[in-house]
Amino acid sequence: MYKHLFGPVPSRRLGMSLGIDLVPKKVCSLNCVYCEVGKTTKMTLQQDEYVSEKEIKEELFDYFEKNPDPDTFTFSGSGEPTLNNKIGSILAFLKEHKPQINVAVLTNGTLLSLPTLREAIVDADIVLPSLDAVSKLAFKKINRPPRAIDLDVYINGIIDFRKLQLERELLDGRKRIMDLEIFILPGYNDSKEELDLFKEVILKINPTTVQLNTLDRPGAVKHLISASRSKLEGIVKYWGLKYVSIISAAPNRKKIQSYRGDIESAIVEMISRRPCTLEDLSASLGHHISEINKYLDVLESELLITRIEEDRGTFYQLNNKGIDEKA
Repeated sequence: MYKHLFGPVPSRRLGMSLGIDLVPKKVCSLNCVYCEVGKTTKMTLQQDEYVSEKEIKEELFDYFEKNPDPDTFTFSGSGEPTLNNKIGSILAFLKEHKPQINVAVLTNGTLLSLPTLREAIVDADIVLPSLDAVSKLAFKKINRPPRAIDLDVYINGIIDFRKLQLERELLDGRKRIMDLEIFILPGYNDSKEELDLFKEVILKINPTTVQLNTLDRPGAVKHLISASRSKLEGIVKYWGLKYVSIISAAPNRKKIQSYRGDIESAIVEMISRRPCTLEDLSASLGHHISEINKYLDVLESELLITRIEEDRGTFYQLNNKGIDEKA
């Protein structure tokens, strides 16, 4: 069992994705209301070696020797991966030893205003920054940032990083992708005014694609509402941009090669004994929270499990009606 690697995770966007977790739970530069990992416990903009570079490289060497190649190596997990000041060195290590495998960085984009970070990750094949708000009010409500983050600086950092990607493409001929993720929360960032501001910023960033997402899992704040498929389709139509798409629904994840029936079965078996939280499942089954969440998505979409809210958090239990119908 690895401490810093998890998966491969059946990712809707990245295929068979091996997660590389560069920070402890939950070190992040934001405290987003929708975060499936939970509330930020250490909010910081300070880069540091939060997780040992040496340990990560040792685990990667061991993984290379014992496992088939994934589709993607993905920096993601318990917090904001770009807070780890060794991310550039680890990325270079992956490119040296597995140059044929894509490397992706999932980031909230808040540190892309740093020239040193832009340089450190510009050789990633895919960078997926998120941008959930383009007005200060929505930014404060959704992302709950520290006072030190200026929204304009944050957005300009994403713009500058995309420019650097395109400059490097011209120099070495290697394609670099930016998939900008926008998380739509009804009542927070879906008004006409917000959508108009989004379109202005999207055009300035010039990403490869824009991917609309919405709530799948319980977030850090209760009673959030997911955007309906028709709502997201309406936004795509309103913007009229050819490179905007909607992240596919959870059931499609089960078709991915890396989807593991044994993990799904272990989750169902554990929940059949007693209701469990996400943390209970992760600790007992020995799989990363981000990995467990992928399987919960599918089980909920198939109506095999349901969630209940209690004082200690969100618990998952079997949905007997759904099991009877499937049987």
